Amino acid sequence: MTVVRHEVLPAFERHLRSERGRSEHTVRAYTSDVGAFLDDLDATGDPDLRAVTLADLRGWLGRVARGGAARSTLARTSASLRTFFRWCERTGRVEHDPSLRLAAPRRQRTLPPVLAQRSAASLLDVAAVAADDDDPVHLRDRAALELLYGTGIRVGELTGLDVDDVDLDQQVLRVVGKGDKERRVPFGKPARDAVTSWLDGGRPRLVTQDSGPALLLGRRGRRVDPRQVREAVHRLLAHVPDAPDLGPHGLRHSAATHLLEGGADLRMVQELLGHASLATTQIYTHVSVDRLKRSYAQAHPRA
Repeated sequence: MTVVRHEVLPAFERHLRSERGRSEHTVRAYTSDVGAFLDDLDATGDPDLRAVTLADLRGWLGRVARGGAARSTLARTSASLRTFFRWCERTGRVEHDPSLRLAAPRRQRTLPPVLAQRSAASLLDVAAVAADDDDPVHLRDRAALELLYGTGIRVGELTGLDVDDVDLDQQVLRVVGKGDKERRVPFGKPARDAVTSWLDGGRPRLVTQDSGPALLLGRRGRRVDPRQVREAVHRLLAHVPDAPDLGPHGLRHSAATHLLEGGADLRMVQELLGHASLATTQIYTHVSVDRLKRSYAQAHPRA
C-alpha cells in the first residue's frame, strides 16, 4: 500500500478528533508529528506503511533528536507515532504495529512556577479594583481569574463553560475536560461573588444574538477565547510586585500547590484538576517541598 499523505493524514486526524475526543492542541501536534514522518518516508522512495519497521521509527526519532528537539518533543513524537500505528493496525493499513517497542526519553519533569499565596491574593485584589470602573470586560476578567485560581481548571475548560454549567447556589462547576470527560468542581464565595457580578452587571451589556449560552463573552459578544484570558492574566499580574509572569496555567499550578500546602489530599486534587494519572498531580508535591526547603534554608540558623 503506497502512502498517500493527503488521504492517510486527514483520516487519522478525524480519528483523533471524532473517535478519541482529543483536544485541538493534541490533534494539531499529533498530525504534525505524523505528517513529518510520512514526508520523511516519502523522501526515502519507499512510502509503504507495511514496510515500516521499529528500526525506521527509531531512526526517525534519532534524526528529530539531532535536529535539536527537546526531550518533551521526542516523547510527544513517540506517542504520536504509537497512536498512529495502533490506528493503522486496527484499520487494516498495516498487518503488525511496528511501534510496540518504541520508546523515547522520559520527559524532564520541571517544577512549574507558581504564585506565593500572598501574590495570588494581591492579583485577585487588583482584578477586583479594576472591575470597579464599570467596564463589563473588567467584570469578566475578575470572574475569569477567580474561577481559574479558585478551581484550578484549564483555560480551555474555562472558556468552554456555559451559563448553565455554573451552579451558584451549590457553588459547583460542571466542567468538560480532556477526552470529553465531565467532572464537578467546587468553588468558593469570592468566585461566586465575582461570577454573580459578571452575570448581573457585565454579561447583559455584552450579550448579542451570537453569544449563545457562553458564560464568558468578549467585547463583541462572542464566546471569549483563551488568548483574551491570557492577556488579562498577564496585564493584571504586572501590577503585583515581585510576582512571576504567569499565564492561566500558572494559576492552575498555583491553585494545586496551595491546596496541597493547605493539607488537601493528593487524590482529591487529582480529581479537581481532572488528571488521568496521579503521577501528573504528584509534581505539585515536589513544588511544595521545593518551596519548603527554600524557606528552611533562608530561615533556619542551622540550615
